[in-house]
Amino acid sequence: MEKREKSSKIVVFIVFIPFFIFFLLQILAPLALPPGSVKDLTGQTVISDSEDIINKMPQPWNFIYSAGDRLCHQKSERSFFLNDNQMPFCARCTAIFLGFAIGIGSMMFYKIKLNLRFILLIMISLAPIGIDGVGQILGMWESNNITRTITGLLIGIVTGFAITIIIDELSEMYFAKKNRKLINE
Repeated sequence: MEKREKSSKIVVFIVFIPFFIFFLLQILAPLALPPGSVKDLTGQTVISDSEDIINKMPQPWNFIYSAGDRLCHQKSERSFFLNDNQMPFCARCTAIFLGFAIGIGSMMFYKIKLNLRFILLIMISLAPIGIDGVGQILGMWESNNITRTITGLLIGIVTGFAITIIIDELSEMYFAKKNRKLINE
């Protein structure tokens, strides 16, 4: 791990902002709506099955709950409640988005090279969420929201690291190509 130079910090900061805002909206949404107005959004992913509730919400809360409706199962028993309102995403998804913001945010200061150690870190961080998910699918246990939050946060942080590594690799490729072009002219 090495310190990140200033110009590269700006790029990572620009990527961090939308992830941070998206997570912040998830926290603010149930707080901004009348208490107890969002009780059970349980549904399926990819299907908008809570439109009747969501369409009555003002923006930007409509946007964030609509995203949750399409990207998450939103099972109420697997979700946190704030202001007596169900959050737009389940506990695991909320933690994943928080992890993205933490991972990308922490990478504003440091740079990680893609190497065998990082690939091993990715594989290790996938293990808990995989074990928990497979155990639930096989009916071996039903994990709680704390377990879902921890596994989601872990994979979210490592994914945030990976996003910045990809940005760094693409930047290096771009500047290397640009430098080769200048040298050849």
